[in-house]
Amino acid sequence: MAKLSKKAQEILKAVEEMSVLELNELVKALEEKFGVTAAVPVASVSAVAPGETPAAEAGVAGAGEKATFDVILVAAGENKIAAIKAVREINQNLGLKEAKELVESAPKPVLEGAKKEDAEEAKKKLEAAGAKVELK
Repeated sequence: MAKLSKKAQEILKAVEEMSVLELNELVKALEEKFGVTAAVPVASVSAVAPGETPAAEAGVAGAGEKATFDVILVAAGENKIAAIKAVREINQNLGLKEAKELVESAPKPVLEGAKKEDAEEAKKKLEAAGAKVELK
């Protein structure tokens, strides 16, 4: 790795310690602030086998193990308000209106491209709120 300034090293260290949810917030804030996108060009994705992520192709995950997961809200359950609160806790970029619309239009993804631990944590929060959830 190239030699970094002290400030760059501090930023790198802070990023290393962030959860997937926090990184997602940071990426969205950077995209908005600087008018850029962190989307992967479509041409580079086509080189990956169907059902595999680029990280899995690079050997980040174990053989046959998914590297990232999507948390899908299948149904809100009896207590829609608790489900909305859980969705907002998981995805802090959503306002009340957006979270309500997401819950009411289930099945919908709540969290995409998350590490296994973060996806399972989000699933537990939603299930505790009475929602039906899938990990894909």
